Amino acid sequence: MKKKVKSSYDELMEDKEQKELFDKEYKDLLLSELILAAMEEDHVSVRRLAAAAGVSPTIIQGLKSGERKNITVDTLSKVLDSIGYEMTFQRKSQPRK
Repeated sequence: MKKKVKSSYDELMEDKEQKELFDKEYKDLLLSELILAAMEEDHVSVRRLAAAAGVSPTIIQGLKSGERKNITVDTLSKVLDSIGYEMTFQRKSQPRK
């Protein structure tokens, strides 16, 4: 019987700390990509989105680039609302231990 070869990704995901870091960075990437896609689709500039959301253009630029990590729920909600999205919370199928 042949031994299954693990990919680099599979090996990385076996390390709990690396998996947690990957999961967090992936969520940041998803938010950044969502904002980029919505801005592009609606032809909205950073300044225009910031004005619509009532936040600083620096915040929008930071979210867009993935550099801005800590924002309030209120700020995130305003930005999402301005691009036609809303925030919802859903319980995980397997709660954290």
